[in-house]
Amino acid sequence: MRAAGTNPERLTASFGGPAARLDFFDPQTFAPAARGCSALFLMRPPAIAAVRRTLIPFLAVAREEGVRHVVFLSVQGAASNPLLPHHTVESRLCADPGTWTILRPGFFAQNLQDAYARDLTEDSRLYVPAGAGRVAFIDVRDIAEVAADALLSPDTHEGQAYTLTGPAALSFAEVADLLSELLGRRIRYEPASVLGYVAHLRRRGLEAAQIGVMLALHLGLRFGQAASVDPTLARLLGRPGRSLREYARDHVAAWR
Repeated sequence: MRAAGTNPERLTASFGGPAARLDFFDPQTFAPAARGCSALFLMRPPAIAAVRRTLIPFLAVAREEGVRHVVFLSVQGAASNPLLPHHTVESRLCADPGTWTILRPGFFAQNLQDAYARDLTEDSRLYVPAGAGRVAFIDVRDIAEVAADALLSPDTHEGQAYTLTGPAALSFAEVADLLSELLGRRIRYEPASVLGYVAHLRRRGLEAAQIGVMLALHLGLRFGQAASVDPTLARLLGRPGRSLREYARDHVAAWR
């Protein structure tokens, strides 16, 4: 088993095992990263929207190097939304002669530590264009368990596309209340307008393609695209998925 990314030294330190350099903008790194591997877990870096020039060529090289099974971390709704780069990768995999498993999780609970972290720590607010939409946040630790099983038991999961959600759907106002309770300070939810959100992401330094992906993902929340709770995760894990309260309690130090 090896990790692969643009900083193999850092990966080795955090992963505790061998790491290879993989840069989706440098095709020379594709073959060495995949060589000798029979299975691949593939995640699209958020900064990459042009997957036809990056992830798709890497998949072709990985197959040539002997990768038989690919577990792809997609996103809920990607199958029917061609605006999402995940849709292109899914379509490529489905046309591929090799085997695959597609994971389509809803919104990550860990977005609170990542995409929303600065807003929470600097402004004590959640600022997204989600309106009153509800979200069945999923803890990435649960996704990791499903991904590991799909890698280790490919025959069981071959050709499957799993929609994965957390056990309950919450509004962003409820998320703000939960964080306020755990942190002991007021966190407010401020629904963003489309223009306000685009301007906000520009100030945060995101490029146009990244802003487009973030906008497409969040606008769907207004119309309930992430509100449904799917039983698949609990069935695959043999237990309920972690709640947002469990996640936030385990990571509360991140917002202090």
